[in-house]
Amino acid sequence: MTSPGADQPTEVIPAVSATAVAEKKPPPPLGKGGLVIRTAGELFITLGLIVLLFMVYEVWVTDLFSAEKQSEASDQLDGDWAKDRTLHPELVDGKAFARIHIPSFGADFNFTIQEGTGEDALAVGPGHYKGTALPGEPGNFGIAGHRVGKGAPFNDLDNLNSCDEIVIETHTDFYLYKVLPYDDEIKGWTSGKGAKPACKGVSTLRDSSVPGGGAYDQTVGRKIVLPSQGDAVNPVPYKPADALPKAQRASLLTLTTCHPKFSAKQRLIITSVLTQQVPKSQAKDYDTLLAKIGGAS
Repeated sequence: MTSPGADQPTEVIPAVSATAVAEKKPPPPLGKGGLVIRTAGELFITLGLIVLLFMVYEVWVTDLFSAEKQSEASDQLDGDWAKDRTLHPELVDGKAFARIHIPSFGADFNFTIQEGTGEDALAVGPGHYKGTALPGEPGNFGIAGHRVGKGAPFNDLDNLNSCDEIVIETHTDFYLYKVLPYDDEIKGWTSGKGAKPACKGVSTLRDSSVPGGGAYDQTVGRKIVLPSQGDAVNPVPYKPADALPKAQRASLLTLTTCHPKFSAKQRLIITSVLTQQVPKSQAKDYDTLLAKIGGAS
């Protein structure tokens, strides 16, 4: 008995000849316009990669370099303070002479403050504007700092509110400054936020006996200005250097940084007023001070 289909011949499918396959036509050659577009596209891709690599370097790599420099500066400052606690620090370009702490940014926020605002000094940490007041002195203690890259010490300055504390530590004392009222808080300050315990010692600095408010009529806690407006760190902010004699000046601290982030078109200005001085004989270190003042305001 034969199986079904045994008599059927095997069907052989013939091979498809090469000529049966439609050849894919090559793309037409690019004209001058097409070459220009392709070249421009390749250039944009290359430039984009270069910009990306530059951003990685500026934001992350320089942070690593600055962290190492900051650590070295901090160790050197500790060593200097351990040797000598004289009344006035020696101001040497690029050398640290104080520290800045901002309690609302966390207990571990601290950077050394270097003399000068050149790139070498700011690559280590915040820098003191030469010629401005020193901590605790009448006038304006001006400090500049980077907001992006190079340690970015002032990255979050825009998060500060009026009455937030900024602590400057020297070899002998802690100086407690509080951010001044913002422009929209000036009116009604005394009976409003200014009456809260956290704002003790913080006034508008306006002189009610003088029309317009007197010498400090332009001074507020937060301002955005052009880079050319260097008078933000004048003894009386935004006024001529001789606007008031030294004895009549408030003791201010002004922090400056680029604004907005990743741009140098403007400057963010945060101005605060001295409210308290605590000798290190009463608070030996920053942790002790935080316990004494109750931590962040």
